[in-house]
Order: sequence, then C-alpha cells, then structure tokens
Amino acid sequence: MVKLMSDIQFIFNYLKYPVVPVKFYYSDKETPIIDALLDSGGDFIVIPMPIAKYLGLKLKKAGSVDTAGGEASLFKTNLDMVIGGKELSVKYSNLEIHVSDRNDIPVLIGRFPIFEDYEIIFKKQANQLILKSSNP
Repeated sequence: MVKLMSDIQFIFNYLKYPVVPVKFYYSDKETPIIDALLDSGGDFIVIPMPIAKYLGLKLKKAGSVDTAGGEASLFKTNLDMVIGGKELSVKYSNLEIHVSDRNDIPVLIGRFPIFEDYEIIFKKQANQLILKSSNP
C-alpha cells in the first residue's frame, strides 16, 4: 500500500544499527529487500558496486571520497527506490544515488531525501526507528 506523504509513519525494528528496508529498481530489474543503514553523516544514498552491477546501472564518474574505511571512487546514477514493505511503502522515482567501487560497505541512506521528508525518532531502548512524514 502506498500512501500520501502527509499521513505516513513507519516504525522499523532493528538490533544494533538503525536500518530501513529498501528495494531498488532499474529498467526491468529489482533487488530483494535490503536493510539500509540510516546515515545522518552522509549527504546522499550510496550503494556498493555489486548492487549496481546486478541492476545493470549506467554509471558516471563522480570523484573520490575519504571514508572511515579508506578512499573510495564514486559514480552517479539514477534509479527508483521503495522504502518500507508490503503493508506500507513509499516510492522515490528517478532518484540520484552514488555507487561506491568498494564491495565492503552496506547500503547507506544519507540525509537526502529521507531526512527532508521525515521527522526521525530513534527509540534506542525499544530498538525502533520511527519515520513520520514532515510534509503538511
């Protein structure tokens, strides 16, 4: 079920790290549901190269960045992303994301667009991440 942004509230349970279930779509391919790490220190969505290869993404060189794990080359591309699951989901179409040439990183969900679209509440004692739509 896809709802309007004005009445959305996701509640995601997690163990150690705040994760959001996502699926990526490109052309006629899609990923299975992936637990993506919510990354308040990142500006954008980053996926590892194996996912990009699986989807057959067309990549454009975007430069290099220094990360906690060392230097990484980044590429830009566009794809569709769905957050949530079968009961409640929101689709982002033609979303610009970055692809890391590294294979050892998780999918990272940076501040754009999630932090702009939702009030984010961490309930650490309950191991819950709550995303509540912030659009009127």
